[in-house]
Amino acid sequence: MLKTTKMLQEELSSYGAPKNKIARMVRDGELTRIVKGLYETDASTPPEYLAASIYGPSYVSFEYALTRHSMIPEAARVVTSATFEKGKAKCYNTPFGTFTFRDVPSSAFPWGIDTVVEGRYAYRIATPEKALCDTLWLCPPVANYRELETLLFDDLRLEPSMVHSLDTQGIAYLAKQYRSTTICKLAKYLKRKTRHELHP
Repeated sequence: MLKTTKMLQEELSSYGAPKNKIARMVRDGELTRIVKGLYETDASTPPEYLAASIYGPSYVSFEYALTRHSMIPEAARVVTSATFEKGKAKCYNTPFGTFTFRDVPSSAFPWGIDTVVEGRYAYRIATPEKALCDTLWLCPPVANYRELETLLFDDLRLEPSMVHSLDTQGIAYLAKQYRSTTICKLAKYLKRKTRHELHP
């Protein structure tokens, strides 16, 4: 369970020196310090549960979310999250792994996010469509559909069947929020693929 320093000090107020007690609990493995002022009582907690508490407002996205949605075959070693109007990327190395945070446009930030509840934890993660759009937002622009396919299937190693099964209307809506030529090309590319499947 996540606990802040303030929460722990209140819980341990009966001790003469709560800060010293917290230090002993960390030393004895009863608490794991994540970042300054934030602790976890269960050392086996999945890292995605912790990301938004480390830095926010944020939601899990980019490569980590694409992996969780089985769109990328490799396991993601870094928990990647999206923020907005922070201006600078952040990286935290913790006992639970490495966490990075990157900005996306504020107009796009609120859309395409699911809330997952697991026991006492709840975390927010991008939908497959949103995770892909966030990822493309950080990539250099592409000039045509051939370059887009190279980016999607060679560079990012996305599973083609998963990309082609994305919600085309959802991508089209998100594209308007990013104002990105690459994401707009993706929306048109998927629409063309869908039209071709319906009218071969």
